[in-house]
Amino acid sequence: MANADEAAAMRRAIAISAQGLGSTSPNPPVGCVILDSEGRTAGEGYHVRKGESHAEVNALSAAGKRAEGGTAVVTLEPCNHHGRTPPCREALIHANVARVLIAVMDPTSRGEGGAALLRRAGVEVEQDFLADEALLVLSTWRASLENGRPFITWIYEAGEDGKPGLSSAQGVALGEVDSLRGSYDLVISQEGGIEEGVPGGHGNEVFHLPHGPLSTDFDKMLELLSNTGARSILLSGAADQFSRIASAGMVDQVISYLPRTSPSWAPREDIGRVTAFPDGYRLTDVTRMASRVRLTGRRT
Repeated sequence: MANADEAAAMRRAIAISAQGLGSTSPNPPVGCVILDSEGRTAGEGYHVRKGESHAEVNALSAAGKRAEGGTAVVTLEPCNHHGRTPPCREALIHANVARVLIAVMDPTSRGEGGAALLRRAGVEVEQDFLADEALLVLSTWRASLENGRPFITWIYEAGEDGKPGLSSAQGVALGEVDSLRGSYDLVISQEGGIEEGVPGGHGNEVFHLPHGPLSTDFDKMLELLSNTGARSILLSGAADQFSRIASAGMVDQVISYLPRTSPSWAPREDIGRVTAFPDGYRLTDVTRMASRVRLTGRRT
């Protein structure tokens, strides 16, 4: 049973794992903390991009000999396959850790899985610890795997009727696009321009950025974006094409900025239906800003 030191270490691992958002795809953003045999933090690490060391290896490198007999606290099940780097479960076994604490099991795990082979090697393994909290970082990657396409968020400013209206390039949503882009693989503007959320963040020969504007053919567009290796995409602005993507059920999350109205307000007769954002979404957050109300919704 995990103790308070291990819970603190897992939350630390979750926090540092987020530093890999926007650069690890198609790999997941993972964090790891190594506790020594006395329960003290000996090292930590996170994954930056495909082809480079995974979180466990970076944490073990920082911990050195203090990892022996200690505990590895990791947000995702250690991998069990040889890719561009050796399997992480092998590195943990060679470091002689006594225990591994896992938040989320890896749906892409090969064969028996890293957890099973760690147990076979005599390492104590506890899984599904603080999984809900770890999924705050990993959920986008996992949803992309489940859906067979990137996780898509659409952010826009709305008109009085709640529908996409003002250009985000001219409004308050632009500031949030700038702050959010680092967590997304691709950002697509309402003009159709496509760029990395973190320019050059995915490295060379791993992530393939499409050239030219967004295709008007819906199926070709999704195929093109999926082939980049992207796990997450941020749509910015009020393009009609974004509305069509949402109507097709391909937008997973909507962030909408509603303009301020008076305490007693009636819409113009030509507005018709007043809404918050497209049908099929459940409110997950409502925040008052200086001149707008920010609404976040997830597809139901």
